[in-house]
Amino acid sequence: MAIPKILLYYVFTPLADPEAVRLWQRDLCESLGLRGRILISADGLNGTVGGDLPAIKRYLRKTRDYAPFKHLDVKWSEGSGLDEQGRSLDFPRLVVKVRDEIVSFGAPGELRVDTNGVVGGGAKLSPAELHTLVGERGEEVVFFDGRNAFEAQIGRFQNAIVPDVANTREFVAELESGKYDHLKDKPVVTYCTGGIRCEVLSSLMTERGFGEVYQLDGGVVRYGEAFGDDGLWNGSLYVFDQRMSLDFSDHTAVIGHCFLCGEPTKNMLNCRDLSCREQLVVCPSCVLAEAPACPAHADTHAEA
Repeated sequence: MAIPKILLYYVFTPLADPEAVRLWQRDLCESLGLRGRILISADGLNGTVGGDLPAIKRYLRKTRDYAPFKHLDVKWSEGSGLDEQGRSLDFPRLVVKVRDEIVSFGAPGELRVDTNGVVGGGAKLSPAELHTLVGERGEEVVFFDGRNAFEAQIGRFQNAIVPDVANTREFVAELESGKYDHLKDKPVVTYCTGGIRCEVLSSLMTERGFGEVYQLDGGVVRYGEAFGDDGLWNGSLYVFDQRMSLDFSDHTAVIGHCFLCGEPTKNMLNCRDLSCREQLVVCPSCVLAEAPACPAHADTHAEA
């Protein structure tokens, strides 16, 4: 029986020829019938691919056979299904690209990477170590969300600071705005979906004078695997594929609210304006009534 799976992974390591890696990864995925999105830079590899379990396992084994990718950080999750050709329903196609950054913070010159990963990043905490830190330091510990602000609307750590950013490229200006200078002498735990954004964010924070910076190793995905909804996480986890969100148990709290009617929901959709990339929290009832649009495009649609 076909088993749909999704693999989320990354590794920071110097790559001499990112274009050669791109061609190899594209051909490997195509030969295995995998779909998803893979980004490659001189600093490493970042990807999410979906498909049948045997194909995913073969992909992972062959990718790890390449020495720089031996220590690939991976997280597994359930896929929503496969089509008649055994291809993932969670991704419309396969995209493999070379970029200046595998996480687009707009600061490629700042990031330092060696064979051991990011240089100068925050200390990594396993989910259990995070609980130990909170147990020892209590409310002194500050959770700092390393994701886009809209992602936190349906799930976040308790009492987390959620920077007002629409994408990762806005983080540098946000950090340099002075809004968070009062945190520079506190224990700050950065977190994100799978851990990769915090590898970079924690190094940017350390470089800007934050004295005690940590990063949640493996991100919210690994934390959810360890503690489900019986720890410090609250709500659903937004994901960048057609599933839109993940729940870690059968008692996940619904903390999002429909921006149109205010009803509790975790449902998210793109703004109906094709030129807009904004994600909206909107309940199924309001979606049925009228395709949602963000405030910036609502009036335009009404006039049309």
